[in-house]
Amino acid sequence: MKVALLGMLQSGKSTIFASLSGKAIPPIGSTNIEEAIVAVPDERFDWLTGCYKPKKTTHATIDCLDVPGFNFSEEHGRAAARRLMNQIRTVDMFVLVVRAFENPAVPPYRNIINPARDLADLKTELLLTDLELVATRIERLEKQIHKPTKTQARDKAELSLYKKLQQTIESEKPISSAILTDSERDMIKSLGFLTFKPMAIAVNVGENQLEAKFDFSEHVDTSVPVVTICAKLEFELSQLDADSRAEFMTDLGLTESAISKFVGGCYLAMDLISFLTVASNEIRAWPIKKGTIAHDAAAKVHTDIKRGFIRAETFSFDDLKELGSEKALKAAGKIRLEGKGYVVKDGDVINFRFNV
Repeated sequence: MKVALLGMLQSGKSTIFASLSGKAIPPIGSTNIEEAIVAVPDERFDWLTGCYKPKKTTHATIDCLDVPGFNFSEEHGRAAARRLMNQIRTVDMFVLVVRAFENPAVPPYRNIINPARDLADLKTELLLTDLELVATRIERLEKQIHKPTKTQARDKAELSLYKKLQQTIESEKPISSAILTDSERDMIKSLGFLTFKPMAIAVNVGENQLEAKFDFSEHVDTSVPVVTICAKLEFELSQLDADSRAEFMTDLGLTESAISKFVGGCYLAMDLISFLTVASNEIRAWPIKKGTIAHDAAAKVHTDIKRGFIRAETFSFDDLKELGSEKALKAAGKIRLEGKGYVVKDGDVINFRFNV
């Protein structure tokens, strides 16, 4: 999964990125897109490692991109933002970072701290960037449909769809709200529309705002995950060793790290869960879409396993932790043999039986 962090200048977006990645905070004014692979924390790994003592553990990962801060207050900044947005059309989702913290040493965007306004500005620019692409596509298709080609019928269907998308954007709604069928999804997927992608919101708060709640329902659907992160504090925590970090978090009353909050928001936005495979040589987490059946989950491990699928020997991590061992699970009848159509659940531990 590839995730891009988007935000205004001085939103603290790059500090969040540094907290997640362990990298240094990019210099102010940097125009480069930074990239880092972030391991997905999974508290189940500690228990499983103690139980199975594997040679290695392999966490799921997220490929994070830190996009330079936007400035929509003048035309040069808006043009630069459009170029950057066009460079990240292949990502899977966005995390929109908005500022809520006060700091006199860090001037706020447009001189006012207003998370809702910043979110509205980001949303508007994403819509306008998509509108440009839709308009270009309509112009090309209107010329093309008059030519007697083999694709004429498809071109007419596409033109109708893009005109619907144009109306959707002009109504200030994301493209995702207008795509209703798989065929429509197939028509547009190669273009990487920005407002078709899932998104989450990260509110960068001050240390005195850790329990604050934010309502952005006026600007985004209520299903969009919203997480609060104190970037300054989390960056300081990321510089400590594990024991000192745990002690510091306890003193502050923090029960969840920035990485956990960030990943939780991404998984929720993408509708992802993880199943696990365990063996003496490796414990591994495999992210999949919620609702994935066992036959398709097998392909995540290896395409040969899907091709030769026989059964999925399955039990839940919670049952394993409660009973203590696979031997106890068998005695309690908690290990199941599931077929191709079994819908995998979060925390399922699966051993695929296959023959190729």
